[in-house]
Amino acid sequence: MGTAQILIAVAGGLIILRLGLGFLRVLAAPPPEPPDPGELRKVRLHYRCTICGTEVKMTVANEEDPDPPRHCMDEMERCRADLGMKGVKLGANYQNYDPL
Repeated sequence: MGTAQILIAVAGGLIILRLGLGFLRVLAAPPPEPPDPGELRKVRLHYRCTICGTEVKMTVANEEDPDPPRHCMDEMERCRADLGMKGVKLGANYQNYDPL
């Protein structure tokens, strides 16, 4: 073996060692601290699982529009209850419009 091949092998080994240690440092870092209770925002959101029908009411969150929770390995859908409406009818006959 030539000296060039030995130097390339040593350099490759050092690069692999450095990358491995970098990955281990990332995994060993402690998780971030939870936010202070004063930083949580009041929200009023209702979610429903489309698979089993479980309902969740979210009252506080870190963001104003948080990501939906997951249940049954799928994201839950927002319910209409958070708007406080039962439905909206937009038909022409409900708007005093007669097309004839």
